[in-house]
Amino acid sequence: MKAWSRSLLAIAAALLAGCADGAKLVQEHDRGGVVVYPFKREQGALLSSFRKDALGLMRDKCGGGYSIVREGEAKGRVRMANPIEGAQDIVQERRWGIQFQCK
Repeated sequence: MKAWSRSLLAIAAALLAGCADGAKLVQEHDRGGVVVYPFKREQGALLSSFRKDALGLMRDKCGGGYSIVREGEAKGRVRMANPIEGAQDIVQERRWGIQFQCK
């Protein structure tokens, strides 16, 4: 396998791994919970494609009706990415959290 094709394969794997982490239900109780999802600074939390997934998780948990108790930036994470062999980038992921209550 040529070096450029290995690099391309590594980049594709890194992009897929970054996309795999979407909206998650991180706290759950009988009448609601908290969902978090990643967002990019330039796009903003309200326009993130993962917001729709987060709202879907809340709808599924509550069987339809819910109300948002509060929302805001949640603790993100910092990870190392190796898009090109031998190089490392630090990626800071921002997350948005929504606390909700079922109606």
